[in-house]
Amino acid sequence: MAPTSTARPGSSSKVLDGWFFAFSSVAGLWFSFVLLRDGLRPGWPTLLLVVFWVFFSYLVLPRLHRILTAIYLPDYFIGRTRTSDGLLGDPVNLGFLGRPGQVHAAMAAAGWTLADPVDLQSSIGIVASVLRRRSYPAAPVSPLRLFDRQQDFAYEREVRGSPMKRHHVRFWRCPDGWLLPGGFRTDWMAAATFDRRVGLSLFTLQVTHRIAEDTDRERDFVVSSVEAAVPSASVATIKNFSSGYHHVNGGGDRIRTDGDLPVLDVRGTEVGAEPVHPPEREARWPSAVLVGAGVALARGTGYVMAALWPRVGESQPWSQPVLLAAAVADGWLAVGILAGRNWARLLLMAACSVTALAAMSDFFFGDHRVVRVQELLTSGGSILVILALSSPGARGFATGQAAGARSETSLG
Repeated sequence: MAPTSTARPGSSSKVLDGWFFAFSSVAGLWFSFVLLRDGLRPGWPTLLLVVFWVFFSYLVLPRLHRILTAIYLPDYFIGRTRTSDGLLGDPVNLGFLGRPGQVHAAMAAAGWTLADPVDLQSSIGIVASVLRRRSYPAAPVSPLRLFDRQQDFAYEREVRGSPMKRHHVRFWRCPDGWLLPGGFRTDWMAAATFDRRVGLSLFTLQVTHRIAEDTDRERDFVVSSVEAAVPSASVATIKNFSSGYHHVNGGGDRIRTDGDLPVLDVRGTEVGAEPVHPPEREARWPSAVLVGAGVALARGTGYVMAALWPRVGESQPWSQPVLLAAAVADGWLAVGILAGRNWARLLLMAACSVTALAAMSDFFFGDHRVVRVQELLTSGGSILVILALSSPGARGFATGQAAGARSETSLG
C-alpha cells in the first residue's frame, strides 16, 4: 500500500538522500572489514565470517555495483538486460508480436509454466525445493531489468523435475511506439537462458542459478517449442541484430551468441476464456522499509531491556531515562516510516549515521581497535538501517513514488 502523501521530495531531501546513500556504502565497507578481521580469529569469532558474507554480498556489494554501473553503463537499449544491482545481465535474444493474452496462450500451449512472482512466499518455496530437491514447476525467476523496469512475467520448464535445472524466458512489454534499432517493430522483448545448476555468483557472491553458455540454443528451443504447438505462429529472424560476442552476465556466467534476433508472431493465437497470469501479490510495504523499521524497533526493544537491567540504574541513574527516551524515539520513527512519512525516514537515518560515525571514529582514532559484540550489534544495526532506508524502494515509498519503486527488491 502506497503512503497517502503524494508530495514530491524537495531538493534538500534529494541532497540528504544522496549523502545517506554514499555514506552507507562507506560505512558498510568499514563494517565488512571489521567482521572479516574479527572473523579470522580462532574460536567462536569465526562465526562472524558467515555474517560478513551475508552483509557484504547481499547489502554492501550490490550498493557498490549500483553506484559504479550508474557511472559507466549507458542507460539505453543495447540488447542486454541489467540486474537489480545495475550489472549487465542476460542477452535479449527474442521478440514477440501479439497481445498479452496471445503470448500467454502460445507459451502455455507449448508446455511452458508461468513463473510465480518473486515474494517472500515464493522465495522460501524455491529455497526449500532446492534444499529438498523437490519439483517446483512455477518457481520464481530472479528479476532482470529492461526499459528501466523488471520483467512483466516469465515462463519456465523444469528438467526432469529438478528445481536446479530449467529452461526459462523473461518478457518485457515494449514502450508504445518504440522501435528496434533499424526500424523493426515488436511488442515484446524476451531473454531466454538455461539454468544448469545452483552456485555462487562471481560478481555478487550471492547464491543464484548459473546459466549455460550457449544462449542461442535456448533461444532456438523457445522458438521451436512455440512453432510446434501453435500452427498459426510464424517467425522472422533479424540477422546480425547485434554483433556476435562472447561475454559474461551479471552472475559471472559466460554467454555466447551469434547476434540474430528471431521475432515470433503469435497474433493468430486464440486466447482462452480463463486468464493465465495469476494476480500479482503486491506487498504492503517494500522489503527495505520493513528491514529499516524492524531494526529500529529491535533497537528500541534493546534500549528498554538495557534500561530495566538493575545494574544500569545502580551505577548510572541518569542512563535509564535516556535509554527509555531513545526507545520511544526509535519506536515513534519506526511507526512513521511504516506510515510512509519521509521526515521519519530521514530522521532515523540521521540518528543512525551519528551512531555509525561515532563507532568509526572510535575505531580509527580511539585507544583500542577491538570491537566488542555489543558494539558490533549497535553499529551494524545502524548501518543496516541506513542501507535499507536509503534504497530506491524505501525512498519511493516515503516520497509517494512507490509505484515506480515496487520492482526494487534489493537494499542497494
